[in-house]
Amino acid sequence: MRLFNKVAAAAAGLCVLISTTALADTVKVKDVTGREVEVDVPVEHVILGEGRQIYFVGALDKDEPFKRVVGWRDDLAKADPETYAAYLAKYPEIAKLPTFGGMKDGTFDIEQAVALKPDVMLMNIDAKTATEEAGYIEKLEKVGIPLVYVDFREKPMENTEPSMRLIGKLFGKEEKAEEFIKFRADSIAKVTDVLAKANPKKPLVFVERAGGYSDDCCMSFGNENFGKMVEFAGGVNMAKDIIPGTFGTVNPEQIIASNPDQIIVTGGNWEGYVPGGNWVGVGYGADEKEALRKLENLTKRPAFTGVKAVKEGNVHAIWHQFYNNPYQFVAIQQIAKWLHPDLFADLDPETTFKELHERFLPLPYKSGYFVSLNVGQ
Repeated sequence: MRLFNKVAAAAAGLCVLISTTALADTVKVKDVTGREVEVDVPVEHVILGEGRQIYFVGALDKDEPFKRVVGWRDDLAKADPETYAAYLAKYPEIAKLPTFGGMKDGTFDIEQAVALKPDVMLMNIDAKTATEEAGYIEKLEKVGIPLVYVDFREKPMENTEPSMRLIGKLFGKEEKAEEFIKFRADSIAKVTDVLAKANPKKPLVFVERAGGYSDDCCMSFGNENFGKMVEFAGGVNMAKDIIPGTFGTVNPEQIIASNPDQIIVTGGNWEGYVPGGNWVGVGYGADEKEALRKLENLTKRPAFTGVKAVKEGNVHAIWHQFYNNPYQFVAIQQIAKWLHPDLFADLDPETTFKELHERFLPLPYKSGYFVSLNVGQ
């Protein structure tokens, strides 16, 4: 009888082993750079190359967004402190998550990463050059850790869908990824379909990146990121032909000479980076009155002297982090409403953002992501 029990126990253990092994499937995935990478899916242990990657992780795993995360970069608490505080309140265990420095600033600790034994490391494409120059991909490969690039920042309108599909594949959340992608596409179509039919005159728009973050003026976007969002929303991006890449600078004289119809400033709470700065603190649950005060203060700079947008009150602020996550469709809706208020009188970006939170995100919605000096907008 004892022999039978031992045999039965051994057989049961073998079945568990076979079952567990069957659950892990080695597949080749293609990241947004076109690299083919072998990964065992679904992954159970992940290092996030940026803390703000929780924006897309949370969208694919509303109930347990941190269950796979064994380490992450230390940027979320400074770049988006309100969101970090909300996650910390709901998931206090994240305070103990190992944190990393960045690839680009050379503070990433590869030995620490290896010790955590991740199944995959997710890296933003903007760190690609630094990652390759340091030889991190080869070093990680030698210890069996694949690195996969995603992109919501350099070319978000092109790479958001493939990035979400890739992460859905890695997480075993393909259906949820497709559900999110459809919601995003439908939300954008509520703008683009109307514009295609109405064919309105397109206002000239200047987007200032992180206005007030420093005393310099003015950072902006070329034909991507917020620059592309403006085009989707029925505007003409002023810096489109001035800045050759995604990010760059426009001099104050150029702004005055171009005389934009609308100005949009991206902002956030950057107290952790620039204490007491002139940045506009929009974001999760932000103080909108204070954000408006700081936005109005920015219009008094020489770069905006006599500009049509300032004279007519068409100056707005929007959450900067839309530039680095898959929620850009909310920004597109809000920008469209600012640029064409009559055409999009019935469009409600707040409702869209609330639905996103209710259907996909672990946190409850809080307003504060947009403010405007134009009364009624």
